[in-house]
Amino acid sequence: MTHSPQPLLHDALAVLRAPSQLWSAADGTLGGTAGGAIHGLYVSDVRLVRGLRVTVGGRPAEHIGTGSPAADRARIQGLLRHLDDPTPDPGVRLVLDRAVDAHGAGDTLTVRNRRDIAIETEIVIEIDIDATVMDVIKQGAGDAPAGLVAALDGDRATWAGENVTATLTATGLRLERTPAGVALRGALVVPAGGEAAVSWRLDAVDAIAAVRGADSPVPWSVPSVEAADQRLPRWLARSLADLDALRMTTAQHPDQQFLAAGAPWFFTLFGRDSIWAARFLLPLGTRLAGDTLRVLAGLQGTAMVDDTAEEPGKIMHELRRQTLVIDDGTSLPPLYYGTVDATALWICLLHDAWRWGMPVDELRALLPALRRALDWMRDHGDADGDGLLEYVDRSGHGLANQGWKDSGDSVQWRDGTLAEGPIALCEVQAYAYEAAMHGADLLDALGELPTDGALAEQWRSWAGALRERFHASFWIDDAEGAYPAIALDAQKRRVDTVTSNLGHLLGTGILDAEQSALVARRLGSAQLDSGYGLRTMSTESEGYWPLSYHGGSVWTHDTAIAVLGLAREGHHEVASSLIDGLLRAAEGFDYRMPELHSGDPVSEVAAPVPYPAACRPQAWSAASSVAVLTAVMGLEPDAAAGAVGTSPLPGFGAVSARGLRLGDAEARIGATEARIGAGAHV
Repeated sequence: MTHSPQPLLHDALAVLRAPSQLWSAADGTLGGTAGGAIHGLYVSDVRLVRGLRVTVGGRPAEHIGTGSPAADRARIQGLLRHLDDPTPDPGVRLVLDRAVDAHGAGDTLTVRNRRDIAIETEIVIEIDIDATVMDVIKQGAGDAPAGLVAALDGDRATWAGENVTATLTATGLRLERTPAGVALRGALVVPAGGEAAVSWRLDAVDAIAAVRGADSPVPWSVPSVEAADQRLPRWLARSLADLDALRMTTAQHPDQQFLAAGAPWFFTLFGRDSIWAARFLLPLGTRLAGDTLRVLAGLQGTAMVDDTAEEPGKIMHELRRQTLVIDDGTSLPPLYYGTVDATALWICLLHDAWRWGMPVDELRALLPALRRALDWMRDHGDADGDGLLEYVDRSGHGLANQGWKDSGDSVQWRDGTLAEGPIALCEVQAYAYEAAMHGADLLDALGELPTDGALAEQWRSWAGALRERFHASFWIDDAEGAYPAIALDAQKRRVDTVTSNLGHLLGTGILDAEQSALVARRLGSAQLDSGYGLRTMSTESEGYWPLSYHGGSVWTHDTAIAVLGLAREGHHEVASSLIDGLLRAAEGFDYRMPELHSGDPVSEVAAPVPYPAACRPQAWSAASSVAVLTAVMGLEPDAAAGAVGTSPLPGFGAVSARGLRLGDAEARIGATEARIGAGAHV
């Protein structure tokens, strides 16, 4: 098996609907190009087709354009000038309509002829078959499995591998076996002034699927947004279309939807990612949040298992169909709990869903999971009993870093030296403080056990102690003033790198007003604000590199979290600057924001530079468009009062949205407070 670097994605065409995805060149072909390593038709994280080539009359079409009206469809236009007359205007075209659904994908190929004579020709589609898991492809493996052969039976071909069975059928074509797979051939008679079409389709069945596609309608509203800056509604529209295609369910609970983290690498349930995406989308309804909370509660830890990082009350990190093995020695079991922040974030999502009108009976049903999640923070999240939450990989083969920046070099000193764990991240303390305070609010408002009132007070006391410990332990002074360390290391030393993690502290309540202003000033500095969003690491750090995954790149969701906190705490100028950067980046990426992009400054590059292996679409990047809308409008829900307050961000002009939701009620919200009644439009 040959190896090469991780495949690049930035210039590939992606057409997808979870759990299926088809990556190709812009002309629709698969394989055979410099960017072809990612090319393929994948279902359930197994590549079933690795190559695809089309010829008409012995030659490929000349590509002239590609459009993607939705995440799961594309139309690719080509010319067949070798079948044309000698006049300048092209008169013979090949139109390839590609469609992907939860069960597979297929193409319809139509030859259109404006000439006054019929065209008789042959169309040939060569398909190279495969059965390689995505994790192997991500690590650069490029060879097809040995001995893989398609079985032919009339108009269908079948092959199988990695517990997935593929069935290929064709209309208007005959199938032949080739050394690499199958060829589909057919005579084509295109009438004068008319057209002729053929098609093929692949369907797949995964015998060990952990997750599946969602067949039910989208669990959110699709708002109509009017804004002076048209970039925001354009980004929102593209994002919601992409999020539709990322919807999934678990195999055990097909009625409960969540958002897959992103294509192609993370086409499954990730606790942290799915929580943040659902949290961002709450102004569009609580159904996605409710389903996401229930799915994760159903997988909540019950025992101490070092191999999987499971602990009682803990929310999981990721769910896969089989063990993930990485060349660096990392081996993650199919259900893996190695995350330090998902549990607190689950509580925060539950609280915010309550504020946005999630039905009380659904909330009360999740109170046992809430109590267990709160207990985890105290009993297991705080591993050494110092009042702070830390993480460490006890298995020896799990993730070394278990916050959202989970790459191996994400927590480092300003001189580039890596910090040693157990590590207490600054933002995790903020999440835990917010979770304890809001968990107490939920117990007070909804608790039914006689002990819930006293328990709520205990968690407020615990949160207060954590806040005091944070203030005493994390703050550093340098020439620019005070700021919080990214983390405390194993010796409780303050890791001094200035990072975007600071933005996650805002809006949680862990900072006082003076500290909030200090953090806002850092976030607005040229060292962190790239003009296309917030850099993950300051340019003053030795480890900074604009194309480092967590050491200088820009993550859309990371910037959006900071924007929400800045807007909520009144730091409007910095929030506006970061929003403008995100909108500038969104425009540069044709409004499909990738997982991350380069931290190169706007003063040096006229358009955002891709991080070439970034997922796109990606759930929390797409959902960030709704977070930005929330910040711009200053939305503050109060379901108990039936109202959504607004505090518009200065400088964006009039912004209004029709189709936002508070519980089951729909509203049109502008710059003033909107009161909402059932079914009313305000």
